[in-house]
Amino acid sequence: MTPLQLSRLIADAALSRKARNVVRVDLRGKTTMADYLVICEGDTDRQVRAVADAMDEAAALAGQHPLSRAGMEEGSWVCLDFDSVIAHIFLPGERAYYDLEGLWGPARRVRPRPLERVAAAPR
Repeated sequence: MTPLQLSRLIADAALSRKARNVVRVDLRGKTTMADYLVICEGDTDRQVRAVADAMDEAAALAGQHPLSRAGMEEGSWVCLDFDSVIAHIFLPGERAYYDLEGLWGPARRVRPRPLERVAAAPR
């Protein structure tokens, strides 16, 4: 699975749990840390954890597993490191405070289409 495919899979998993403001940040050529960030938010700590679990489960079904998971206990900022893709799930205030999107300046951002549209799109 390519990093692009994995980032899409993880973003779709976030949308399946009603995550808000899902964005993929393309870091290719900007850092060796990862190729993509997937950033989103949940309304409650419970939803943040549910989104992280959905991402983990979707990736596992595709044979991908995170190298590390952090923040599940607190649920205000969960980070899943899939090596080439790093997922960050925040509570809204935490996301605004850390502003990861702002740290990457001109990196290309892609907002995934809602799942209903993807399913209805012609192939």
